[in-house]
Amino acid sequence: MDDLATARRLSAEFLGTGFLLAAVVGAGSMAAALSPGDPGLRLLESTGAVALALAAVIHMFAPVSGAHFNPVVSAADWWLGRRAGTGLTTAELIGYVGAQLAGAVFGTVLGNLMFGRPAMTVASTVRSGGNLLLSEVVATAGLLVLIAALVRTGRGAAGPGAVGAYVGAACWFTASTCFANPAVTVARMFTGAEAGIAPGSVPGFLLAQAGGLILACALIPWWYPHPAARPEPAVTAVPAGRVPRPRRAARVLTAVPVRRVPRPAGRPGR
Repeated sequence: MDDLATARRLSAEFLGTGFLLAAVVGAGSMAAALSPGDPGLRLLESTGAVALALAAVIHMFAPVSGAHFNPVVSAADWWLGRRAGTGLTTAELIGYVGAQLAGAVFGTVLGNLMFGRPAMTVASTVRSGGNLLLSEVVATAGLLVLIAALVRTGRGAAGPGAVGAYVGAACWFTASTCFANPAVTVARMFTGAEAGIAPGSVPGFLLAQAGGLILACALIPWWYPHPAARPEPAVTAVPAGRVPRPRRAARVLTAVPVRRVPRPAGRPGR
């Protein structure tokens, strides 16, 4: 890959992850201002905004870099595609993770500044407990399996909406509110907003996310052993560098071919 193409992809990962963190911090800050006495409503407001923002940013940058925005997504792409040569190379993986971490911190700073907070503040929200760590394993593994299922069955174009919907839902059905992203976890140490996470809670979350990555990498080849007919990156929301063309709907809804029912013969003389 030439230097210009590499720079283009890494800049997309940097800005895409930055937009995501700006949405997380900004939506959390706006929800806290609008609904200070109702934590359930605040969660609904912030997760809805983040889910929509994630889908939009994936649409924005998927044709450029594959729209990973997440080190575990990039790591799964590298691991699952290493034999067939369809995933990231080791050098690309390092570049992607670096761009994602830098972009996440940039987005957090941007979100802080937009709401009148100091650019960086060490978070004080403690997130500990076995239930939260289990939640991170589940959220991370589920996210990776979803993306791989879409890509390996030729449905990568559905990735933005499906991934946004999953993350929005997982914020509610997991006790940890679905971090599922090491870059997001690290960057959220630097905000005083409700979305923050205390530095002491970060190592446990990172280990749980690594556990989710290992679990997903074990399950994906079992459930989806064959990639799509046209090889796509092993784990990415939409194939990088390719705009999906609309496909004709496949007839897969019935197990038995549908037969036409013959029309009754007309009456004699008519």
